[in-house]
Amino acid sequence: MKTARMIKPAFTLSALVGASLALSACVSLGGAEPPESLLSLTPTAMAPAGSGASHNRAGESSAIAVLTPEVPAKLDVQRVPVNVSDTEIAYLQEAVWVEKPARLFRRLLGETLRTRGSMLVLDGEDSPTVATRYLRGSLIELGYDAPTSSVVVSFNAILTSDDGTVTSRRFEAREEGILAEASDVGPALNRAANTLAGEVADWAIANP
Repeated sequence: MKTARMIKPAFTLSALVGASLALSACVSLGGAEPPESLLSLTPTAMAPAGSGASHNRAGESSAIAVLTPEVPAKLDVQRVPVNVSDTEIAYLQEAVWVEKPARLFRRLLGETLRTRGSMLVLDGEDSPTVATRYLRGSLIELGYDAPTSSVVVSFNAILTSDDGTVTSRRFEAREEGILAEASDVGPALNRAANTLAGEVADWAIANP
């Protein structure tokens, strides 16, 4: 099981990713100044203004509710985790989300679904009562993997229908060759999250 711990500035990642990458340059050690900017997840495509959808319980149309995913402790914060090794986790310096990743990913997935068709998509915080399907799951990874210099997004999706049918699938997207800097990791995570959200949306639509 992975554990998060404070790491002394003298410790580096050279044994893992080469002598040129120091851990003290990429992880937060506490007490630092606030970042100049905050990270977010932004859809690469959005439903056009004026578009919409309707729903009725007679089955002539459908509504899907996107629920906030569960997350492990390392993602239940507004910082970007760095997988240092199989047993060690740190946090990327100067990389801070505008809000917790679970909510950002929920809205990204909801907007991506809207661009895929005419179904009614419910992705607000209020408990949906008119949905005929529910998309939930666990956001397992949304961070940086130091040994492979990659950003990784991993999501276990669960689709539940009114008739009791439950379908699940694991999705993963990664982008390699990323420097351990907030200015590189942030955009790369956004691209990977959009790729994954598109795959999840297509899967959900294909399983009515």
